[in-house]
Amino acid sequence: MNCAVCGKKSCDDGDMCKEIEMDYMAKYDDPENRSIFETASKVESEGYMKLTRLQEIIKFSQDIGYKHIGIAFCIGLEDEAKILYKILKQHFRMSSICCKVCSVNKDDMGIVKIIEDSYEAMCNPIAQAEILNKRKTDMNIICGLCIGHDILFTKHSVPPVTTFIVKDRILGHNPAASLYSNYTRKILMQK
Repeated sequence: MNCAVCGKKSCDDGDMCKEIEMDYMAKYDDPENRSIFETASKVESEGYMKLTRLQEIIKFSQDIGYKHIGIAFCIGLEDEAKILYKILKQHFRMSSICCKVCSVNKDDMGIVKIIEDSYEAMCNPIAQAEILNKRKTDMNIICGLCIGHDILFTKHSVPPVTTFIVKDRILGHNPAASLYSNYTRKILMQK
């Protein structure tokens, strides 16, 4: 299947475009999956074209009954994380954790640094997840973690994870802009 390049999208009209096994449908019967899916559908229905992503996160979290929210953020988005924290704090118990937690030296890990002859703390997404796990958050929010670090954080987070900001230093944290800009798209399509 290559749905991204399918011109019909008949599945949106109720047609089964390809015969596939439906074993995955049973996973919606899992109580946690069912609750997340039903709440997401409710938020989509009630907030469609009315709510921002942040408003959707708040509504979803309230409707599903989450009380304690965690934020895993990049130190480069500290200002955004602080505002996000203050807004969410009005509704939930909050925990937040910076990417440089534990201040592990990149030299000690043998990983490449941005500026070679300086101390550089590595990002520590596994520790971010583990610390929020110990704080027993109900859901965690990614706020600008680097590519790969977001993957490790999600992999090690016990509660569900959603993303609020995707890091893109060049495009003001709006990576979809590379698809909308004729100039950027032209560069990317040359490869």
